[in-house]
Amino acid sequence: MADLQDQMKQAVAQAATEQIQSGMVVGLGSGSTAALMIQALGAKLQRGELTDITGVTTSFQGEVLAAELGIPLQSLNAVDRIDLAIDGADEVDPSFQLIKGGGACHVQEKLVAVRAKRFVVVVDSTKLVDTLNLGFLLPVEVLPGAWRQVQGQLREMGGDAQLRMAVKKAGPVVTDQGNLVLDVKFAGGIGNPEALEKDINNLPGVLENGLFVNLTDQVLVGEITGGVAGVRDLPKR
Repeated sequence: MADLQDQMKQAVAQAATEQIQSGMVVGLGSGSTAALMIQALGAKLQRGELTDITGVTTSFQGEVLAAELGIPLQSLNAVDRIDLAIDGADEVDPSFQLIKGGGACHVQEKLVAVRAKRFVVVVDSTKLVDTLNLGFLLPVEVLPGAWRQVQGQLREMGGDAQLRMAVKKAGPVVTDQGNLVLDVKFAGGIGNPEALEKDINNLPGVLENGLFVNLTDQVLVGEITGGVAGVRDLPKR
C-alpha cells in the first residue's frame, strides 16, 4: 500500500505544479505531498520551464527543501501578494473543510492559505472523509505556559486533548513558533467546523487550530485506477 500511496502523491503533486505560471508568488506547503510538489517545481525551474517564481514557505522543512532546490524565497511579510498556495491536508470533507497540522505547521500554513488568491489542496485518496476528526486528531497550538489550562477548557467543550510528544526527542513536540501542540478528539467527530474553529481560537492561550474552514478553492486527489496512478479534481458538495 505504501508504494501505491507514494504513486498517488507523486501524481497529484505533479498535477498541482501545472497550475504554477511564470511570475507567480507561490505558497509552498508542508508535509510529504507538498514536498513532492516543491521538488517538481524546482525541477521545472532548473529546466527553464518556469521563470521569476517566488516561494513563500509554510515551515522550516519546506524552507530547507526549497533552498536546496534553488527556489527563490521571501518571507510572508516581504511579499505583497500570494497568487497560488499549494498544500496537503490530513483530512478533507465533502465541503472542502480540512484538518491540517499533522506536521505541527498549521499556523504558518493557515497564514499563507488565507493570503492566497487561490488555495489548492493536494491529497491522496486516503485523506478523504465524510466527517472530520473521526480518524485524525485536531491539532491545537498553545502557549507552553497554558497547555494544561487549555486542555481543561477543551475537555469542557467535549474534547479529549493530549499533549503531542516527540518521537526522537525527549519531551513534547515544539513548533516552529516555539509552542506546544494538543491533539484533540471530539466524540462523534466535528459536525460544525466553522463554529468550532472560532470557539477554540477564542480560548486564552491558543494560537491557532488545524481546522481550515472555507479557504479551499480546489482539491486534487491522487488515486489508483486499474493499477495506474491518476488525478481527480474533486467536486465540492
